Amino acid sequence: MSSEFNGFPKAAPKFLRALKRNNDKAWFAEHRDEYDRAILEPARAFVTAMGDALRGKVPGINADPRTDRSIFRIHRDVRFSKDKSPYKPNLGVILWDGPGAKMESSGFYLHLEPPEFYLGCGYYMFSKESLAAYRELVTHPKAGPALLRAVKLVEKRGYSIGGEKTKRVPRGFDPDHPRAELLKHKGLYAGIEMKPPAELHGPELVGFCRDHFQALLPLHRQLRML
Repeated sequence: MSSEFNGFPKAAPKFLRALKRNNDKAWFAEHRDEYDRAILEPARAFVTAMGDALRGKVPGINADPRTDRSIFRIHRDVRFSKDKSPYKPNLGVILWDGPGAKMESSGFYLHLEPPEFYLGCGYYMFSKESLAAYRELVTHPKAGPALLRAVKLVEKRGYSIGGEKTKRVPRGFDPDHPRAELLKHKGLYAGIEMKPPAELHGPELVGFCRDHFQALLPLHRQLRML
C-alpha cells in the first residue's frame, strides 16, 4: 500500500451507504476487504498528509493514523444503546492539539456520512477538568472577551457553533454575565456541513480541509489554552 494520499475512491461513499442498509456482522465480514481498501487505507494516508499540512500553523498537532487514535473505530459501543447496530455507517477522523487525550483536547474533525460531509474544530464535550478551566476562561477579563470575539469571527466566516449546553447558567456564576451563553456550554466547537465535495476523491482534499481548518484557528487558539 502507498502511504501517499490520493483521495478517497468513489467506492468509499458507496460502501458507507451500503453498510447503512446492511448493518450486520455477516455482511461486514463479507465486505471487510472493501472497507480496508476504500475507507481505512486512504484514511490512514489522509491523516498523515493532513498532519503535515497543519503542522506549520499547529506545531503540536497529533496525527496518528491508527484506529482508535486519529481514525475512529467503525464498531459501535452498543452496551448502553437501544440501537444494537454493530457498525457506524460513517468515517470519523480527528487530529488533536497538545499532550492530552484526543477527546480532552481541541482538535480538527472530519466526518463522512453520505450524503453529508462535515468539518469542524473544538471540543465535542469537555471533561470535568477542562470544563472547569473553560468556565474560568470564559469569565476571565481578557481571555473571555477574546474567546467571544473568536466565536463571532468563525460565525462570520460561515461556520456554525455547536456543543451541548445547560438550560441555565451554571450555579456559582452570574446569570447576567455578559458571556452567559458561553458559560452554558458543556462542549464548544464550530464547523460546516455540506455535501461531499469533489475534492474528496483526489489529493486536493488535504488543501480543501486545511483551508477550512485554518479559518477555524481563531477558535482553536482560544480553546487550546485549556
